[in-house]
Amino acid sequence: MNQRLRFLLDTNILIPLQDSMVVLEPSLANFARLANAGGHQLLYHPASEIDIKRDKDKERRDRTLARLAQYARLDGVPSSPCNTNETSANDACDNDILYSLECSAVHALVTEDREIHNKARQAGLGSRVYNIQTAEDWLRRLHEPLEVQLPNIDDVHLYELTNHLDSALFDSLRESYDRPSRSFNTWFREKAQMGRKAWVARTDDGQLEAICIYAIQTDEVINDSHTQLNGSSLKLCTFKVGEKIRGRKIGELFLKAAFRFATENRCENIFVHTSPGQIYLLALLEDFGFQKSGMYGADIMLVKEHPVEPPESALPTLDYARLYFPHFRRDESVQ
Repeated sequence: MNQRLRFLLDTNILIPLQDSMVVLEPSLANFARLANAGGHQLLYHPASEIDIKRDKDKERRDRTLARLAQYARLDGVPSSPCNTNETSANDACDNDILYSLECSAVHALVTEDREIHNKARQAGLGSRVYNIQTAEDWLRRLHEPLEVQLPNIDDVHLYELTNHLDSALFDSLRESYDRPSRSFNTWFREKAQMGRKAWVARTDDGQLEAICIYAIQTDEVINDSHTQLNGSSLKLCTFKVGEKIRGRKIGELFLKAAFRFATENRCENIFVHTSPGQIYLLALLEDFGFQKSGMYGADIMLVKEHPVEPPESALPTLDYARLYFPHFRRDESVQ
């Protein structure tokens, strides 16, 4: 599943977003665009509304308050126990906003206020408080993953292929797609509408003959035993190489693209499911470090660990490289 995040916006983010008289910084405008495109929720704390009402610029205050309703109000969060009668209005506002993080009311707070960042670090909440550039970068990785270019394969949107759904390659995929609730074509078009992409290879005369559809998933449950992969993972949804280009190492190229893509986009795992009859594909995946992880309906689920940092392991050198590539050992044991 794709995680839908809840971002709490501090007053210094809300005012430029809402004030039509202010020119938006590109990173702030792009953050708002990506949040909207990804279905993430932007919220404001009641303390920010109180803070805005203290704005002495009446016209700006009225403009901001009039537009505030387009965001969800974070109601019901208790006031910070740090606040006393002696706490200043500004500090009380900051404390209440940070306390909503401590109560797990949202995933993250976005603010440009250095004092709030300092308070968050002191309270052990620093990893959940972002400035606008780091928040934008987070959403970029989720929704605008870095592309991978390799010779002999193309990276395309699925909607570029819907007019090829009657090709022989898709005939074989339709035969293996056993879903009584919807056809393969319906599934394909649904994924195309979602902006899903694929690596493809063609014959010398331009016919589509291999495809690997892929997507980044977050905290995905991957099998019938409800095993969950924490964090970001790369899902290879469909992996098919036609007879006409067998022997050209296209499957290996798809996996090389997957490994490079997962590295560039900090995916911790790569997973794919396939039918037990796909003997060639199963052997290929296991050669490249994929390991069986239960069943997904009638299919076998395979997962390759793809840690961001090189893991500590006493495995023999070649086994380590096979399981954790692109990481490899380079210590005194390597000849």
